[in-house]
Amino acid sequence: MNHKRVSIVMVGLVLLSLVLSGCQSGNPFPLSEPGTYDFGIHLSHDVVDATRVDRKISVQVWYPAVLPDGATPSDGNYDYEPDSSGAPYPLILCSAKAGRTFGPHLASHGFVVAGVNEQDSHNLWGPWLIDYPLDILAALNYIASAPLKDLEGMIDAENAGVMGYSFDGYTSLALSGARVDPGFYLSQCASAATMMPALPAWWISYVRDMTGGWDAFVAHAGPAITTSDDGLWQPMTDERIRAVMPMAPEGAWLFGERGLAAVDRPTLIIGAAADEINIYDVEAAYIYEHLGTPDKAMISFVGQGHLMIFNADPVARMKHFAVAFFGEHLQGRANYADYYSKRFVERRANLAWGVYQGE
Repeated sequence: MNHKRVSIVMVGLVLLSLVLSGCQSGNPFPLSEPGTYDFGIHLSHDVVDATRVDRKISVQVWYPAVLPDGATPSDGNYDYEPDSSGAPYPLILCSAKAGRTFGPHLASHGFVVAGVNEQDSHNLWGPWLIDYPLDILAALNYIASAPLKDLEGMIDAENAGVMGYSFDGYTSLALSGARVDPGFYLSQCASAATMMPALPAWWISYVRDMTGGWDAFVAHAGPAITTSDDGLWQPMTDERIRAVMPMAPEGAWLFGERGLAAVDRPTLIIGAAADEINIYDVEAAYIYEHLGTPDKAMISFVGQGHLMIFNADPVARMKHFAVAFFGEHLQGRANYADYYSKRFVERRANLAWGVYQGE
């Protein structure tokens, strides 16, 4: 008897039971309920990227775990025994900031989540637009190169996804296969002040006034990224990244229509239809409409602004959609596509399928 196969089947049946029970209990977003696993946390794995002058990063990891008797899951430092009953688990990559919001929940549904520390927002665009995606790739290479201590056999690094919110949304978008279009970016910057409808001056400054200037940004990216025959920069991605989920993302001016057309893997965009920071029409809507991948979806949160990430209800919805999207594409759960489908979304309050057109 193949005990591993039996174990996987049993876990699947339990998860299905959980989904059904969520529906029966009246929860319209059943995958926002915790999954069948408890979770543990490794706070710091130190990584050195030898390809970038020995750049140092550290990574937090959330994983399915077995809790000791009397223990209670929390977001603290709990180095619990890994639960290998359904291993290996697909890998989700993000910033540690996003990981603290989504990592415990995704781990409970059978994923390992790796979050890179010290990825945070900035007052202006700048070198971090290059550093953050490459840091994610460094984390992926580190995890794939050798088993993490105490997590041997737990992680399927060949089957990875990336997710992120706001500036993290840019990072996940950059790892989707999108390519920087310098000509588009510079032309948008040149005409920004005269665009109609008018854009906020602070937003124009944020995306246009690159820290250190454009030439320094190009130099920081380096010729391996900036050199091409078609005017677009090389993509910052990896074939092991199978699906991406940018939420309230930014980056449209950096990629433009041509750069977004290069996206070549399943992508789920979450948009805040009243986003006043990463302006919805300029960012999320434009990004979605120009993605090249045929396997794309967008769910707009009607009436929600950029700070919905601090509101429990939209966060629960995003958790549901993350489990559904990555469950389909990384765990092979074809039925999970129903849980973020057009039919599903249109039957839920305050959501719109695709770009929200208003009342």
